[in-house]
Amino acid sequence: MNNKVVSLAEAVATVPNGATLALGGNTLHRSPSAAVHELIRQGKKGLNLVKTAGAYDVDILCGAGVASAVTAGFIGYENVFGMAGLYRQAVEAGRVQACEHACYSVIAGLRAAAQGVPFMPVAGLTDSDVPAAQGFRPVVDPYTGQAVVAIPAITPDVAIIHVHEADSTGNARIWGTLFEDVLMVTAARRVILTAERLVDGQSFTVQPELTTIAGFMVDMVVEAPAGAWPCSCAGLYDYDAGYLAEYVASTRTAEDFQRFLHRVTG
Repeated sequence: MNNKVVSLAEAVATVPNGATLALGGNTLHRSPSAAVHELIRQGKKGLNLVKTAGAYDVDILCGAGVASAVTAGFIGYENVFGMAGLYRQAVEAGRVQACEHACYSVIAGLRAAAQGVPFMPVAGLTDSDVPAAQGFRPVVDPYTGQAVVAIPAITPDVAIIHVHEADSTGNARIWGTLFEDVLMVTAARRVILTAERLVDGQSFTVQPELTTIAGFMVDMVVEAPAGAWPCSCAGLYDYDAGYLAEYVASTRTAEDFQRFLHRVTG
């Protein structure tokens, strides 16, 4: 069997500047934060980030100048720490393009890519300003004559997903909520997994029904204990409220953020 285990630096080095990059997890939960920090260390530029609902990962990548566009339904910390300040500043300054979606329209675009079709029709956006703002066009249902909105396929060049455990060939398990991670894997051209721990592949053979992501869909595997920190990883650790509070406070001035960023990424 093909051994796909590489270092975090090696895996992130394969993400080209200008790529469309899907990030797994949701808001403060199971985001691939170790890989996000490595993207900053390597000075990646021009990334179009794809996520239904992001927080720390998207925010810090925007603040560090890694992202040039964000395709997402929501970026913020909800009732924990409020809105994502660096993302907002970058959009308002014109450094980052906000490709605004509803969370479900991101899912629809990923589904289109996964199914190999150019768009996915959705209901429920006919009275929204989002289609006009993003150029989403209506199509006519040939059976009823009613119009629905066509969401263009979203095909990530790379998806980075953090999982609880994986084997050396890329089989992986996620415990708890999956969010859109499996959909991102099926939609993306290449997949990088970061895993809390590597396990013997025999465990996947014994209980194949517990496999969340099949190895044939994965290109690289990285062992990354606490790889979601400062976000949570279900059953292992909660999000780090103290760190996140310090981070959010640092984003109020450019000087404070640069000092904080240097401390985190070296």
